[in-house]
Amino acid sequence: MHAPHKRTARRSNRSVRIAVIAVGLTLTALPVVAYAGAPTHPAVHRQTAVDRQADAATGLDDPAKKEIAMQLVSSAENSSLNWKAQYKYIEDIGDGRGYTAGIIGFCSGTGDMLDLVELYTQRKPGNVLAKYLPALRKVDGTDSHSGLDPNFKKDWATAASDPAFKRAQNDERDRVYFNPAVSQGKADGIGTLGQFAYYDAIVMHGDGGDSTSFSSIRKRALAKAKPPAKGGNEVTYLNAFLDARVWAMKQEEAHSDTSRVDTAQRVFLKKGNLNLNPPLDWKVYGDSYHIG
Repeated sequence: MHAPHKRTARRSNRSVRIAVIAVGLTLTALPVVAYAGAPTHPAVHRQTAVDRQADAATGLDDPAKKEIAMQLVSSAENSSLNWKAQYKYIEDIGDGRGYTAGIIGFCSGTGDMLDLVELYTQRKPGNVLAKYLPALRKVDGTDSHSGLDPNFKKDWATAASDPAFKRAQNDERDRVYFNPAVSQGKADGIGTLGQFAYYDAIVMHGDGGDSTSFSSIRKRALAKAKPPAKGGNEVTYLNAFLDARVWAMKQEEAHSDTSRVDTAQRVFLKKGNLNLNPPLDWKVYGDSYHIG
């Protein structure tokens, strides 16, 4: 059972594609912690350094870290870590964006749901949602259900059992949200946690060019601190980004609960967990979550 009050409105504009050239992830070496009885052979230290560097180089696109990202977002969007159960999710949460559905909250009023159904239909003509394409084009930019009711929700749930529709949801999530966020994060020289902060922001706010979009949030942060790619301190920059994100969230009533930043991302940052390594403990809307 979904808790509508725990879901958040997103994307005030039709999402646009971000073209970013990744310039690589800045690596920060961590000190070796000595312990009683530790071997001192040089070969052992060389191996430790290699292991440490590999760990530091992990980005959000590492499969294990991507899975963590999906669970973190699902905790905020669906009050559950089981993000794979959300392919069938659909409801109107009363945020002015029409129906919100699927693993990333595709919205009938913001264009990304239309893009998704177009992709699905391109890959599988005659699917159960194809007949709604004319209606989805008409309601784009509005909260209207015209041409969708009364059976759209039922048909969406039916489509969600189709592996082809699940793949389409995954691919659109990656193309429009995940990949651009990770690419921009790497270009800015920020690690896994920072890349996740970017991803969570673009999921909620989109990148439509308005004052609360992802690019505007990043621009506000850049006015306060330099990213590592420009010689700045990563923690200082990420604090500036999260401050800008909180400001953007508070501009809209549906976003006013900022716990997904305050008691989640900010907690990881304060602990210095820039690589988003488990175990992870956080809260969203007062509910506690754990990844071991």
